[in-house]
This record gives sequence, C-alpha cells and structure tokens, in this order.
Amino acid sequence: MKDAHTLKLTHSSVLNKHGKPYVSVLFERGTDWADAGLPDGKVMKAKGFDDEEIRELEEYLRVHGQEVIDEAKKISGFMKIF
Repeated sequence: MKDAHTLKLTHSSVLNKHGKPYVSVLFERGTDWADAGLPDGKVMKAKGFDDEEIRELEEYLRVHGQEVIDEAKKISGFMKIF
C-alpha cells in the first residue's frame, strides 16, 4: 500500500446496529478515506483507495479485527460511567 506509514485508523466504541454489536472503523491517509465496520470487516465506502488497497484494509481487519473490537470495548466501558 502506498504511503502506509501515513495511514491512520480510528474506531468508535461498541455500537448497536440492528440489535447487534458493531464497531465503526475509519482509515485515513491525507484526503483519502475508507469507512469500514466490524465484525464483518468490510469497507463500505471509500475515496482515494484503489481496489487492491481496499482488499489490504479488509485483510488487516480480518487479522486484527478482534484487537480493534477489544479496544472499542474499553471505550464502551468508559462511556457507561456517564
């Protein structure tokens, strides 16, 4: 992936989508972005990433998705304080 060192991943807390747990994931690289979700690990919308790069992002989510979900759970736990 070009400029992989400038790729940023952010994620939500654990959300509820159609009665099931869901984590929203955003990849950013400059003005390029890709919106994905877990646990499905699919990129739903993207701008600036080519098809091969999207496959690489989805592969990243397949391999590291549980780690992202675990981090999202930490945020969700914190949110319950309020």
